[in-house]
Amino acid sequence: MTSRVLVVDDDKAVRTAIKIVLEHNGFDVVLAPDGPSAIQAVETDEFSLIIVDIFMPGMDGLETIRTFKRRAPTVPVIAISGFMFRDSGKPAPDFLSMATKLGAAQSLAKPFRPKDLLRAVECCLADASGTRVASSKASGA
Repeated sequence: MTSRVLVVDDDKAVRTAIKIVLEHNGFDVVLAPDGPSAIQAVETDEFSLIIVDIFMPGMDGLETIRTFKRRAPTVPVIAISGFMFRDSGKPAPDFLSMATKLGAAQSLAKPFRPKDLLRAVECCLADASGTRVASSKASGA
């Protein structure tokens, strides 16, 4: 059975790049440009995994993750973010760490390499199915 992955990011280029990598590696990918669209997709379809950007206009990724964990608690979530603070004089909140505390199984800082994305996806799917990934190498990377 092909794993179905929901990719949620307000940046069309990021969504498309992730879709290309995942489809090239045998995944069925559904795209959503924002939190509300993603919530609607989760209510009408089943997914093996959800990848969600932290910083999106309107409903941010942290709120989206909280909603996913209420509506589809067994579906693993990977949080992604490329947000950087311009004022380096102040400590920056670790939003990816916050996302894992809210229930994200993995997190990736943008930009990430395709093999890192595939490794995170494979680890989440293995954990969700109760199996462990035998190798840390991602297939096709």
